[in-house]
Amino acid sequence: LSTHCFVRGFLRFSWMKCYLPSQNGLTNLLESTALLGWMNRNKDESYVDDVGEEEEEEAEPPRNFTIEQLRFFDGKTDEKTGDEKPVYLSLRGTVFDVSNGSNFYGPGGSYELFAGRECGVSLAKMSFDDTHLDDVEGCDKLNFGEREELDNWTEKFTHYRGYPIVGRLIPTSLLPDASRILTKDDLAKNNGCGEVPEGYATAPIYLGAQGKVFDVSFGGVTFYGKGCSYNRFAGLDASRALAKMSFDPADAENPDVSDLSEKDLKILSDWVKTFEERKLYPIVGTLEK
Repeated sequence: LSTHCFVRGFLRFSWMKCYLPSQNGLTNLLESTALLGWMNRNKDESYVDDVGEEEEEEAEPPRNFTIEQLRFFDGKTDEKTGDEKPVYLSLRGTVFDVSNGSNFYGPGGSYELFAGRECGVSLAKMSFDDTHLDDVEGCDKLNFGEREELDNWTEKFTHYRGYPIVGRLIPTSLLPDASRILTKDDLAKNNGCGEVPEGYATAPIYLGAQGKVFDVSFGGVTFYGKGCSYNRFAGLDASRALAKMSFDPADAENPDVSDLSEKDLKILSDWVKTFEERKLYPIVGTLEK
């Protein structure tokens, strides 16, 4: 692992772990022990550049969004952290960070209805009718004048306003069937290094846990992407490794949890709960037994 990627992963996971329930603090203790071990092994490497100034934080890699995930980014105050959330919106599946225009799209703004939503059809029709929201596929059914209007909005966001593109919104209808059966080989083919499906911002990253397969490319690229802290779990059934909070390759390659303690199994259940309820990673299949 590169030192800089480790540091980013450490800081981001420190934020993430507040959402991960733990039993008698065991989860947080094990997380801290593993991460501090990495830090000690990298202690001789410099965290600053040649002139002693901290490097600028790298831009987040593009990510995939579900409709439900996008709704979080509405510019309101996060009830858990007390921080103001960014304002994202989607045009024809392209997700923009419009936080710099929060006076328009944030709370109290004229267009706040569009915060955290797909609004291509709404803007094309110049409509505030919420029945037009979150209809990515409806953008392909617009008439000529409406398509031209949507193109104008996209041009404005991209070139005139310069809003950063942060990813792609994947309609629910295009997500894989959560009930399909996936093999070990299926997981391995989706480790983040494969082809990017049409409409996606980044290649799928499958991670198995407790019989379910999650696509963690929907918000987890900075944890599970190439070169990052948890990339060793990408494309694997990581049930045992997650339960034990272990980075031992033997645990990552062995999904058997039959010999684990109740505490270990509780930790695994906490991970799965976090994936489903906090991170909202889509379930894209079930593991072959």
